[in-house]
Amino acid sequence: MRLWRWRRNPLRRRSDLVEAWVLLAALVLALSAAVFAGLAAAGAVDGALAERRDRTRTVPAVLIEDAAHAPPAPVSEHGDGGVWAPVRWTAPDGTGRTGRAEVESGSEAGTAVTVWTDPEGRLVSAPPDGAEARFQVVMAGVTIGVAAAGPVLLGGRLARSRLQRRRLAQWEAEWRLVEPSWRKRMTG
Repeated sequence: MRLWRWRRNPLRRRSDLVEAWVLLAALVLALSAAVFAGLAAAGAVDGALAERRDRTRTVPAVLIEDAAHAPPAPVSEHGDGGVWAPVRWTAPDGTGRTGRAEVESGSEAGTAVTVWTDPEGRLVSAPPDGAEARFQVVMAGVTIGVAAAGPVLLGGRLARSRLQRRRLAQWEAEWRLVEPSWRKRMTG
């Protein structure tokens, strides 16, 4: 039944065929926009994550205080639910730095740990890799793809609505011409 607009029949109006073409064009444009925008966004996010992986590096650090009473760190793919504790490491320029990093709960002062730093030697979180990176790339592509297709589908829906209003106005005008003769038949 949905394809009736494409078939020749005496009840099909020109506006029905126009509506069918508008809907087909909107669908094709929406799918194309979704695919191209989604792939572009996924590529951009993948490139940004790769750049972030290239810019960060692991550095050996030393735990300054015992981690027994430190606040818990949130559980993530890179973390194991450890605790935040103060650590000391050496920046690329040779200066000593301190900050808070995630370490194993119960670690004692002087324990060697590994931290992630940027080129200036500041602490940063570990860059996403593996499944987490793939998830971020896919979600960016899907989100941007849907966002790109949305306006196109909305435009198709608005065009269809406008065609439907026009068709209803034509039916109303035709009914005004036919109604008097029908009324005579019904009452006469």
